This record gives sequence, C-alpha cells and structure tokens, in this order.
Amino acid sequence: MAKDTPESFRNLVIYELFVRNHTPEGTFAAAIPDLTRIRQMGVDVIWLMPIHPIGKIGNKGDLGSPYSIVDYRAINPAYGTLEDFIAFIQAVHAAGMRLIIDVVYNHTARDSRLVAEHPDWFHQDARGQPFSTVPEWTDVIDLNHPIEPLADYLIETLKMWVEMGVDGFRCDVAPLVPIEFWLKARQAVGAVRPGVLWLSESIDVNFIHDRRTHGLRALCDAEIYQAFDLTYDYDIWATWQKAVTGQLPLSRYLDLLIYQDCVHPVDSIKMRCVENHDNQRIMALAPTREQALAWTAFQAFNRGAFLIYGGQESGATHTPVLWVIDRIAWGDYALQPFLTRLNWLKQDPAVVSGAFRLLAASRGIQAAWQGEPAGLYGIFNVNGEAGPVEVQLPGGIYTNLLNDEPIAIRGGRTEMPAIAAILRGALPAELQGYRSALL
Repeated sequence: MAKDTPESFRNLVIYELFVRNHTPEGTFAAAIPDLTRIRQMGVDVIWLMPIHPIGKIGNKGDLGSPYSIVDYRAINPAYGTLEDFIAFIQAVHAAGMRLIIDVVYNHTARDSRLVAEHPDWFHQDARGQPFSTVPEWTDVIDLNHPIEPLADYLIETLKMWVEMGVDGFRCDVAPLVPIEFWLKARQAVGAVRPGVLWLSESIDVNFIHDRRTHGLRALCDAEIYQAFDLTYDYDIWATWQKAVTGQLPLSRYLDLLIYQDCVHPVDSIKMRCVENHDNQRIMALAPTREQALAWTAFQAFNRGAFLIYGGQESGATHTPVLWVIDRIAWGDYALQPFLTRLNWLKQDPAVVSGAFRLLAASRGIQAAWQGEPAGLYGIFNVNGEAGPVEVQLPGGIYTNLLNDEPIAIRGGRTEMPAIAAILRGALPAELQGYRSALL
C-alpha cells in the first residue's frame, strides 16, 4: 500500500460492473435502480469497466473491446450522455458507495484521438507505424511512456474525472506504465481530492518474465505498491487456479500466500476474488458447486479487499464476452444471501482490527482472525471432502455465521462442513497472542 493508504481499504468489497451487459438497456440510467440491491449486499465500491468510446479499426467482435479506447475524456454514447454518467455517480454516492472507473493508460484504440493529434506519443516500428508490444492485442497501439506532455495530458484527464465526482481508478495493466508516472499522478490527483482509491491490475509473473526477457517494462507488485493502494493477486493467480482444479496440491497455494505476504510491504493490501472479466467464472472453474462456494468464502475471509464480478450473485457459469452484447442472465440471485453474509463479515471487529493467520491445509483450509473480545475461525471445504476434521477451538456448540446452523466441536474435532463454516469464539492462547505479519 502507498504511504497514505487508509487501513480501512483492506476491508473493502468492490463490485465490477460492465454497463453494456448489466441491464437489457445497457445504459447508466438503467443500472441506477440496481444500486440499492448491490449496496444491500455489503458492497462499498462500484468499479465501472471502461466508459469511453470504443475504436473501430481492427476491433474485436461486433462492438469492440471496451479496453480499446478512442477518447479518454468522452463517454460512450451507447451508455448515455455525460449528464447520465454524472447522475450515475450521484446515485452511487446516495446509495452509500464509492465509484471508481477503469483507466487504460498503456494503450489506446488504433483510431484514437491521441494517435491522430500526437502520433509521436506512440511506440512506432521501423516504418513509423504505431504498434502494440503485446502482439495478441491486435486492436490497440501502445503509448510510448515516458513523454512529459503525454503524462501531463493523462494526469489532467484523471483530475477532470475526480472533479466530476469519481472516487478512484482501477488502472489496467498498470505495471506496463512507469512507476514515476503513477507517483506523479497520485500526488497531482491527491492535491485535488485526498483519499482517492488507486487499484492496480498487477500482472501474471510469466507475463512479467516474458516482457523483461524482451527488454520491455513490467513492474512487479513490490514496485507498484509505491503508488497504489491495492493490487490484484495475479502474482499467485495461476497457482490458485491449479489448486482449484486439482492440478496442484492445496498446500502449494497456501505456501505462496505466506510467501506473497513476505515479499510485499508489510501493510500491503491485495484484492482477492474468484472471478473477474478476464477469467472463468468460479462456478465453471471449480469441480463442484460446493467447492466453488467454499473457495468464494475463503477469498472473502482472506486478508485483503474482496471483488464480486457482476452476475456472480446469480451463480453464473458463463463468462460474458466483452466485444458483443452478452447480457447477464440474472435468474433468481441465488447466491446473493451467501455473498451478503461474507461481505458484512468483512466489517467484523476481528477483521477490521485483528491479525490473520492460516492454520491448516491438510483437509481444506482453516484460518483465523484474532480479535477482541473474540476472534473468527474459518473452515473451508475447498477439497469437497466429508468426515471429521481437527480444529483449534475449545469444545462446545457454535453457530455457523454463514447459515446460522449449529456446529459441535468435541475433543478438538468437528464434522467437515459441506461448504464452509465461520465461527465466533475465544481462540486458544497461542493464537490470541500471535501478532502476525499478515496484519
């Protein structure tokens, strides 16, 4: 986390919303009535995927990727007007939430306003043609950081959106942009409005290695934290996916969680999730529904902010395509009560001010939050196994805070829950006295 990141950011619940696919109308105005429901789930922050006009040259699908942007200072007319967007900001605030928007400052559309006005701001090949340093990103061209007038233009754009009421930015592939730019941007935006939220889409370690091998810029999380409040946990994402699907033992992932904590700044904050617009839905990735829910519960319980991807509350299995109309099939919002319990538990005093510790992994995951006067103890059946499991809680009858059902602990053992259990109780002395670096 940056030097002035509020500690409260580690408990945030963020909701990713793609305007085009969220409602049948695909507009800001149509999404406003849903904000009350989203807030009632315990969401703190709405993240809008890119809201700008989309390029047409080399575009993907029928409508193009929202990450192929023509004009950073304009609104996609398909979503509404600038006035409609301002009304959406006001509605988010009225519902008691913050609003962050996507910032895509590594690249633009091939037919962007900037390439027409400032072709010298782009990477150019031997023929003087702009190109992308990621060959598979065929619909975009890369900005050639660092260029001072380019940086000034982008920072003025950020200040424009903040002055309009935007509360922060999710920065697409932020590690491909110089850290000096992000530090300057944070300082300049903070002078206009303190407390703006900065979320970095950090990148997979294999992507970092490949770019560095080819002499290209790729910041690691330890570098990006200088300017950002939160980062993705993509540094261990590939291992997590393999643990979910059974390709790697669970212990490998948990070892990396501890390693992750040790190589990042002591107060750093990760944004945890089980799905997002770039990855498969957890209901399709996990072997069973129960394991999908157990993984969801663990990542919400885990240290850090928690992300919900629009449609997750309906148990969606289909990952929407971003460059066509691919509306979310909302159904009956079957998982909304489950997610709501998880989200509100992030505001529990044990989580807000306590220390987190991983306890066991031989049978699912066990973890605890130290707190006063009592902590939270989590048992997560990510392996989908049945039978008794050893726990580190005194004997007695506990209530599972996820479903209000009783759980009996006798002789340091209990029956493994079908999905997960989060219990409140006095933790053993060795856990209460544990002051973790994971705090």
